[in-house]
Amino acid sequence: MTDLVAPLLEESTTIDAAPEKVWTLVSDLGRMSEWSPQVVKTIVRGRPIQLGTKMININRRGLLVWPTQSKVVRFEPQREVAFRVKDNFTIWSFTLEADGAGGTRLTQRREAPDGISNISRALTERVLGGVADFQVELGEGMRETLAKIKVAAER
Repeated sequence: MTDLVAPLLEESTTIDAAPEKVWTLVSDLGRMSEWSPQVVKTIVRGRPIQLGTKMININRRGLLVWPTQSKVVRFEPQREVAFRVKDNFTIWSFTLEADGAGGTRLTQRREAPDGISNISRALTERVLGGVADFQVELGEGMRETLAKIKVAAER
């Protein structure tokens, strides 16, 4: 069962690096723990990363640690990589656009076109401080993720 109320979360940044360089970073999903404040480890099952690639993520918030399973559902080299989290039905993506000045506009999104699973919503309410507060935290985490990718790409 799902609860269909789930807002789109989206953050963007402009990076002073070519899309090819940014793509190399964001499409290597095994590096998510370098960028995301919530991801401790990503185990990619199979290489190269492509449509259908499966992953296991270990996430952490304070003392709470939980695994999720995901699968790449969109993969357009130099343009977009997206994966769907099996456990809560959300889709996380990175989209790249050339900015016209040699740089890249990088956008991270969290979509929930099929809603968020009832179990995930219930656990968020009981353990993570509620859906509204957790969504604010996810937005902050997205900004931190993009900032870390920007620093790495501009090195």
